Amino acid sequence: MRILLAEDDPLLGDGLRAGLRQLGFQVDWVRDGEAAERELRAEPYAAAVLDLGLPLRDGLRVLADVRRAGIKIPILVLTAREGVPDRVRGLDVGADDYVVKPVDLHELAARLRALIRRAHGQPQERLRAQDVELDPAAHTVHRAGRLVALPSREFALLHALMLNAGRVLSREQLEQNLYSWGQEVESNAVEVHVHHLRRKLGASLIQTVRGVGYVLLRERPGH
Repeated sequence: MRILLAEDDPLLGDGLRAGLRQLGFQVDWVRDGEAAERELRAEPYAAAVLDLGLPLRDGLRVLADVRRAGIKIPILVLTAREGVPDRVRGLDVGADDYVVKPVDLHELAARLRALIRRAHGQPQERLRAQDVELDPAAHTVHRAGRLVALPSREFALLHALMLNAGRVLSREQLEQNLYSWGQEVESNAVEVHVHHLRRKLGASLIQTVRGVGYVLLRERPGH
């Protein structure tokens, strides 16, 4: 899943970006509030991590402005402000979760996964469709109880489709989930990944909607 990280501390930002990438996220990193608001308005991120003490524009102002604009991206506030009034204000303005620095990287990743699940109406941590089960935390996929090894891009594509089971996603939407800034996107990358997923997980799982994109079916056709 592609997320936005807004953090002005260079050491912390670099560490969070590297750590979250290792845990399966695609991370775009900005260092000031104006850039954070611009990206939140422009890109369909799965979630965002927003520091409150940003230069150029305070994180609370960014949060309030994007919520007034109707942007529903799940936003986790990351801040050194420990006071209860600060936390209450952040949540009231529109934050979906609130973490005080320093934060454990695995806890941050777990909170992001939970926010993304809830935003897609998925109450359970493990996602299921047909005889396939995906565990985002363990980064594993099973088919009919047997472990299926998937490269990171195939896993990310399957994760996006399973979060949106029954909904058609365009190639562009899928590419936006798979690649962060600076990563080259091959013209047929999505088609190749879909082909490999069908071979490993069954041809009925992912259907092509001609001229539109792809949809993952919860049940096999005819069931």
